[in-house]
Amino acid sequence: MNRQKKIKQLLKAHAKKANAKLAPRSNKPRYISKADREKLAAQAAAEPGSPLDREDGPLSPA
Repeated sequence: MNRQKKIKQLLKAHAKKANAKLAPRSNKPRYISKADREKLAAQAAAEPGSPLDREDGPLSPA
């Protein structure tokens, strides 16, 4: 009986790990390193703004 219990316990543990791998991930956002965040911020600053933000845009008085 003891041997059967150990085998059953091992199989159950392996099945639990396999199911955990297949389970959907949490909604936690992916980590972005500090260097990557700075790079993205520099790219956003270098790009021209949207047409509504610019002074010569369609909504600004001429």
